[in-house]
Amino acid sequence: MLLIFRNILGFSLLPILMSNFTFAIEVKDLAHAVDVAGKQRMFTQRMLKNYAMVGMNNNFGNPESDLVNIIDIFNDHLDSLIEFNKDKDTKDSLENVKKLWLPIKDSLAKAPTKDNIGKAQEDLEALLKEANKSTQLFAKQTGKASGEIINISGRQRMLSQRMAGLYMLKVWGIDDPQFQDKMDTTMKLFKDSSDKLMASDMNTPEITKLLKLSKRYFMFFEIMNKSSKKFIPTLIYKKSNQILKSMNTATGLYVIEENK
Repeated sequence: MLLIFRNILGFSLLPILMSNFTFAIEVKDLAHAVDVAGKQRMFTQRMLKNYAMVGMNNNFGNPESDLVNIIDIFNDHLDSLIEFNKDKDTKDSLENVKKLWLPIKDSLAKAPTKDNIGKAQEDLEALLKEANKSTQLFAKQTGKASGEIINISGRQRMLSQRMAGLYMLKVWGIDDPQFQDKMDTTMKLFKDSSDKLMASDMNTPEITKLLKLSKRYFMFFEIMNKSSKKFIPTLIYKKSNQILKSMNTATGLYVIEENK
């Protein structure tokens, strides 16, 4: 059993989560639903990143505490999205998310090992795909191009954690023959999405500044992807969270612009 589950009352949220993700969330409107559902995608990859960090006995960023908090937040967000939603197709997708999530939640209570991390990655990958479908369905419900911009911006948060999670597994020595293909695909999607967001007419000076900041942090992953040297997990963790923080704020600002 992970140490965090023996000290579950003693954890505290990381600053990035404390300022942006809260418990007992109430989904206010469809634009907000796209944002919240998009965070669920990100959480699947953040859980993998933290789980791998725990497996490596690397305590940078308090991954154990972060994992516990994200599990609770994922539960709360899922319940809130189900309660808010009125669309049948989205309802079916959210129910599939719940079916996938319950066994994953139990498995994350087990100490991570090189023997079980592959199954955890596979299960979280399936959860990501269904959570992405739910987000796209909420974006479709908005009936506006701005809903898709919020979706794309929110997806950048997930991609930041996906890049980090993939690298953490590599650092840990987990052999994944598809690693480079997954990384190349993830990075291309991030770059293409960044270009699309920069061209959006929803951008305010503050949003543009955050997008440029995110692109600057992303350069670290571009440089690292071309290097064959050993990767530094603490730096990977830090840079992925910097992108996450910038894009989470930008996504929230897009929601505000949508509701003006």
